[in-house]
Amino acid sequence: MKNQFEKKGFEIGTDKRKLKVYDIHNFLTNSYWAKGIPVSAVKKQIKNSFCFGVYLGKKQIGYARIITDYVGFAYLCDVYIEEEFRGKGLSKWLMEEMINHPKLKNIKTWMLSTNDAHGLYAQYGFKPLDEPQKQMRRVKFKNWTDK
Repeated sequence: MKNQFEKKGFEIGTDKRKLKVYDIHNFLTNSYWAKGIPVSAVKKQIKNSFCFGVYLGKKQIGYARIITDYVGFAYLCDVYIEEEFRGKGLSKWLMEEMINHPKLKNIKTWMLSTNDAHGLYAQYGFKPLDEPQKQMRRVKFKNWTDK
């Protein structure tokens, strides 16, 4: 099974050993969705998720992780491309590799949450919930810093 994809000097791969945990933590802890997340939590999330890294040489410039049972459900989260590399089609390429990956391509239902990337995800079949009133969630604390 192919776990590494290359295009125009960039690489996308699923080898967790290549992930730059502290770079991922630095991005996430400053994001709107994971502000203040401890590095220990990032490490645990990586361990328990199917992850994709985006690289330019040895520099990690993007990341995404998927929480899944590999059959019925996948939750896409922590997707990012470093700001200086945006506008090069890397987010689209990352989405294509994820949804078409042999381990993921036949998953029945995918979900995600976003404040600002609806247009990107809509290109890959994501749409608002038909019946959001049926969805529920439990939040133990609002921010990592509130813990």
